[in-house]
Amino acid sequence: MSARKVVVVGAGMGGLAAAADLARAGLDVTVIERAASVGGKMRRVESGGLAIDAGPTVFTMRWIFDGLFGDAGQRLEDHLGLIPAETLARHAWQDGGKLDLFADVARSADAIGDFSGAGEARAYRDFCARSADIYKTLAAAFIAAERPSIPGLVARLGPLGLPALMRTVPMRNLWGALGDHFKDPRLRQLFGRYSTYVGASPWAAPATLMLIAHVEQQGVWLVRGGIHEVARAIAGLAERHGARVRCNTQMERIIIEQGRVAGVELAGGERLAADAVVFNGDISALTDEVRPVPATTPARRSLSAVTWCLAARTSGFDLAHHNVFFGSDYRAEFDAIFKQRRITQTPTVYLCAQDRGEGNDHAPGTPERLLALINAPADGDKGPLPDAEIADLARRSVGLMRDCGLELAVEGEPFITDPAGFDALFPASGGALYGRANHGMMGSFARAGARGKVPGLYLAGGSVHPGPGIPMATMSGRIAAARLLADMAGNRGTVMLPADVAFSR
Repeated sequence: MSARKVVVVGAGMGGLAAAADLARAGLDVTVIERAASVGGKMRRVESGGLAIDAGPTVFTMRWIFDGLFGDAGQRLEDHLGLIPAETLARHAWQDGGKLDLFADVARSADAIGDFSGAGEARAYRDFCARSADIYKTLAAAFIAAERPSIPGLVARLGPLGLPALMRTVPMRNLWGALGDHFKDPRLRQLFGRYSTYVGASPWAAPATLMLIAHVEQQGVWLVRGGIHEVARAIAGLAERHGARVRCNTQMERIIIEQGRVAGVELAGGERLAADAVVFNGDISALTDEVRPVPATTPARRSLSAVTWCLAARTSGFDLAHHNVFFGSDYRAEFDAIFKQRRITQTPTVYLCAQDRGEGNDHAPGTPERLLALINAPADGDKGPLPDAEIADLARRSVGLMRDCGLELAVEGEPFITDPAGFDALFPASGGALYGRANHGMMGSFARAGARGKVPGLYLAGGSVHPGPGIPMATMSGRIAAARLLADMAGNRGTVMLPADVAFSR
């Protein structure tokens, strides 16, 4: 008997991980991708004659990828060159000050002590302990669960886990909880930036996001050849187990017959029959007929961005791989985006210097690959930003970095993407890069789970649980595959990833 057929729509991290697991299980898997290469948001562009990673840049939670490859009888290190980063990020402030965070907590505490005093160093150690406690509470019971809910979370933790759950302070926002630890507003600004990892404001995101500090302390890795190699490696894993990957192939619609998924129709009319479809895209692109939760409205969308991929000679500021340049009024940045739907006067600039870091040998004075990003409202479906506004944003961003000591001499034309560009790349998103904004206590429970609204449809990617980011999107694909396989086997019970996927080893 022929194998059951599955079509995976979208070759982002969630779709590729699902394809790898499903092909390994013996299913007939076809991945279709509208772009010219795999990776989704983890794309690569060219500027100044250099290939530059233009999407997510931070690789954490390596054990998720070790598990994906290990379950397939492979070793991750045989397919990816990963370099542990000693310096997590370098931070600078327009009003003065520079601070590095390190993978080693003691080293970071010493740096914070030199930067802001012994009291703040002690506060940082307390913050790290709190972050680890929140992560331990939520990693398996919430993050690795198929579809989160408050009753389900409480049931999984059990009565003995309720005190730990209350210590995650889900009813408080991140900015307020950070005030329990830090008096220096620059440190609250630094750690409040964790909310942007899920496209949210620190004044609205839940305090549970403090767990990101623990995730980073468990390891941040640099990827030889660039982070796009992660997507290529997982695509290769899927193909070795028989999956077919078709790029430059756009889906027109999901076919539903007799109340269940029957395949997909491609642009041009070709039909791919399937027993199941895994949709790895923003769920707002799905119709009401198949979408399990309401589409994300503009008011509830996460952050978008304006990005510049460029080749430039740099001087005056010793860049790390990950760099963050802060202005003085952090709250104004998020009020502008989420309340006034505009970009603030002095936005925070994230700069990924892709030729810097452990194991990279960038020759001083030569052009290097840079990705600069500022936060923006996800209103890309209203049209592109005017060229004059883009130019003004570039001047202001360069001015902030210059105030912090960095000089840039750009070579060639930067590759620029604004919210409208992201909306074109990822339809129906408005340019939101993280799906729904994780705002309020219930924000973490508002994402769709692995099942679609009709039988045979499954969901993966950053707009569904467990959310955005390279490891989370990958985990969503594994959860979707596990749910699909369980349904095919007649097991309707809740699926969860193994504990060793959710916890560092």
